[in-house]
Amino acid sequence: MLIKRIVLALMALSIMFSAGCGFKLQSSYSIPADFRNMNLTSQDQYSELTRLVKERLRFNNITLVDDLKAAPRLNLLKDSLERSTLSLYPTGNVAEYELIYHVRFTIAFPEKEAVPYDAVIRRDYQDDPRTALAKSREMDLLVKEMRQQAADKIIQTIASVE
Repeated sequence: MLIKRIVLALMALSIMFSAGCGFKLQSSYSIPADFRNMNLTSQDQYSELTRLVKERLRFNNITLVDDLKAAPRLNLLKDSLERSTLSLYPTGNVAEYELIYHVRFTIAFPEKEAVPYDAVIRRDYQDDPRTALAKSREMDLLVKEMRQQAADKIIQTIASVE
C-alpha cells in the first residue's frame, strides 16, 4: 500500500514538473485566436503534404473555410526534394546522400499582403548498392517523415505569427 502511494506521488510530481517546464504533446500548439478559421490553398490539393497540413490544422482545432475574405489564408506554394552527394566509396559509388526537403508557403490575413515562409528539413541517408530494395524503402520512409516534420513546422509558424 505504501509503495502504491509513493508511485502515485512520484507520478503527480513528474506531471507537475513537466507542465512547469513547458512540456506539450507533440503537434499540439497554442494557436492564436485569429487562426481559429483558416483558408488553405495549395498548388496540388491532393498531395501528401497538403493532406498532412489539413490533418494537423484539424488536430489543433482550426476550422478550414472557403471564404478568402473572412479568414487568414495559408497557401502552400511549392515543395521539393533535393539529393546531394556527401561521400563516396573507394569504388566511386555514392556512399551517403543528404536529402533536403524544402517547402515554400505564405500566410496572409484578409486584405493584407502575404508573408512568405520556408520550412527546410535535412537528413543524411547512407546508400549501399548491394541492398538497393531495402535502401529504396528506407528512403521512402525518410521522405515521409520529412513531410510530417515540414507539416509540423508549418503549424509552428502559424502558432508564432503575431
